[in-house]
Amino acid sequence: MRIFDKSGLTMVPMFLGLLFFAASLTPSLIPRDWLVQGILGGLVMALGYLIGRVFVGLWWVMELPTLKGRAALVFYTVSGVPVVGVLALCLNRANDWQNSIRLRMGLELLDSSDTIQMVLVALGVFGLLFLLGVLLRMAFDYLRHRLYAFMPARTAIIAGFLTLGVILIVATRDGILDKVIANLDESVTIAQDLFDTAPPAPTREGIAGGKGSLINWDAMGNPGRDYVTKGPSAASIAEFTGRDALQPIRVYAGLAQADTPQARADVALAELIRLGGFDRKILIVALPTGTGWLDPGGVDTVEYMHGGDIATVAVQYSYLQSPLALILETRSGLDQARALISTVHNYWKTLPKDARPRIYIHGLSLGAWSSMYGTGMFALLDDPINGALWAGPPFPSDRWNRVNGDRNPDSPYVSPTIGDGRIVRFASHTKDAGGPTGWGDIRIVYLQYSSDPIVFYEPASLFRAPEWMREPAAVDVSPHMKFMPVVTQFQLAVDMALANTAPDGYGHAYYGPDYVRPWVAVTDPDNWTEADSARLAAHCDGGFHEGCRN
Repeated sequence: MRIFDKSGLTMVPMFLGLLFFAASLTPSLIPRDWLVQGILGGLVMALGYLIGRVFVGLWWVMELPTLKGRAALVFYTVSGVPVVGVLALCLNRANDWQNSIRLRMGLELLDSSDTIQMVLVALGVFGLLFLLGVLLRMAFDYLRHRLYAFMPARTAIIAGFLTLGVILIVATRDGILDKVIANLDESVTIAQDLFDTAPPAPTREGIAGGKGSLINWDAMGNPGRDYVTKGPSAASIAEFTGRDALQPIRVYAGLAQADTPQARADVALAELIRLGGFDRKILIVALPTGTGWLDPGGVDTVEYMHGGDIATVAVQYSYLQSPLALILETRSGLDQARALISTVHNYWKTLPKDARPRIYIHGLSLGAWSSMYGTGMFALLDDPINGALWAGPPFPSDRWNRVNGDRNPDSPYVSPTIGDGRIVRFASHTKDAGGPTGWGDIRIVYLQYSSDPIVFYEPASLFRAPEWMREPAAVDVSPHMKFMPVVTQFQLAVDMALANTAPDGYGHAYYGPDYVRPWVAVTDPDNWTEADSARLAAHCDGGFHEGCRN
């Protein structure tokens, strides 16, 4: 019996492409507008078509029987009608599915999904990718036909395929990719206002980059300069607490400060000592995101609750956005975190235990990943740190994955319970960290949102459902989200690109009020009450100080 007609354009790959497109209309973690949905739909449609072509090609290569004529027409009709039905159903439900996410995130509901515009974009993307595939096929045919003169046909096919692969790798890696990276690096360096374009340095003492500072103000970059100059003042802290307050100490060394991670860590430590950071009650070693940005909400809140009696030290390790830094500069953040944390911790250990600050580690996103890596076993076992607050840890984080793997069996994947909660706890927009009681010697809190794809993306979702998708949907996740091989992988990838577009408290948009109670649990501020936490959260959410919000 014959199943596929080799002549003409086989419909089976197109059917699979349409099914992939239909599946892409189902909701994922972050709401998508019609343009993004169209691009995603066109991409997965092309992937479905490609998979179908590979399957049909293998069928032909193995010379398996195929259908022709009337039998083929019947087969295509019988298999095509359900495909069209599924596609129509998904197009009809697409707007409701997207609204199911928006409803949970407090966003305005959409009246229409702009279906026509979305479909046109999808067809355009599919057409471009189809054309690219045709051009690659033409290049492959050219290579293998040239090789027929030197080797048997089967060998020429393999050699042509490998040759084309090498050409593509070299062209993208050593040509296109290098130019893209170089242009990105140049553009973000300019955006950081380094050296000749830097604004004037502060003239007062007692500030990193100011008079007498060991930190080069011109090399600090915009994120660092904003960080050391725009935090809450002693006066604003005193106004909030009703008690005398100190001016928080903030130290920041830019990527251009020195050539090596260790050199930057050394100058940051020297500046921290110069400013009296080790004389404060609380010391935080913080790692920024890829661009060098430190979330004000993660720092301002803890400065308020400790009356400014606190010092924070940070070092920049990249100019790129976190996703690009993660892919293109993987080692830079890890090496800088290890150098900074070990350098500060080693000095801290030399101080008398009754005359040194409590020391904590902090990071958001890529800063969380790198600072977890940099917090080695010596920091946890040999004169250990007092604790850590890590927000939005990216999915490759080894320590986060190992901790999550030890969760209590009856606790959900997105909000696990670890043992009796004496060492590690998890918090979110809807769940605090359980307060400052019941801890052991080290206090570690992970702040993560169940709708954050940076945290919950899983590479294996290409062929299997992530564990959190096999559990009841979290409060901010659409119950209509379903797993589809290949498609879910690309939905989550798009979610990661859109993660920071979510409203505060969802996706990867971490904000001030959600840091308050985790910091209380980790640092246990003196004479602090739940009423104080509520007041500080409201203070930040009300925008009384711009630094409290992202």
